[in-house]
Amino acid sequence: MRLHQRPLQAAIMGLFVLGMGGTAFAQNPCAPKGKNPCAAKANPCAAKNPCAAASKVDPKLVTRPKGTKLATGDRAEMLKLGESLWKDTKLSTNNRSCNTCHQGGAAFQATFAKPYPHTVAMAKDQGGFKRINLDEMNQFCLIVPMAGKTLGWESKELAALTAYTAQVQKSFKPSGAGKANPCAAKNPCAAKNPCAPAANPCAPKKK
Repeated sequence: MRLHQRPLQAAIMGLFVLGMGGTAFAQNPCAPKGKNPCAAKANPCAAKNPCAAASKVDPKLVTRPKGTKLATGDRAEMLKLGESLWKDTKLSTNNRSCNTCHQGGAAFQATFAKPYPHTVAMAKDQGGFKRINLDEMNQFCLIVPMAGKTLGWESKELAALTAYTAQVQKSFKPSGAGKANPCAAKNPCAAKNPCAPAANPCAPKKK
């Protein structure tokens, strides 16, 4: 009977070990089915990165047409509408809003404090703009980070959003610029990438 029991016990122990190994594998941050911070779906710096260099913008889409007259209205009402639009995720296709990145004045470069038109790194790199107006920059952000559509150039909505952005600009302090920028130096896919060859616990070890 003992001879027959040993294979059975071995099989049970084998299943137990495999079960333990499966748990360890699932916890592996670089496992195919694990919560790999560098996996395509979770990696904020992957192909869908709104700040990626590949996200080029056709300048014609965000260049104010000649002869355009921005809408006007009661300042208080325009600012109220502008603030609503600033926080409206429905303007995007990725559940983002202006406030998603810029809450509390975050993710702006120091140049945001300068009067428009001025140079904006993202607009320059992805649209070829040497200088850009504030309403054009709003349109640019609607297309790139928010993956949405531009507003009508003479619409009350664009004028209101531009007015509110100008109000945000007035209270902006350059000293903390760029700290919360998802594409700044603290990029999780930069040098300290947990799945980089040097730090990746799942990478093949050099002989």
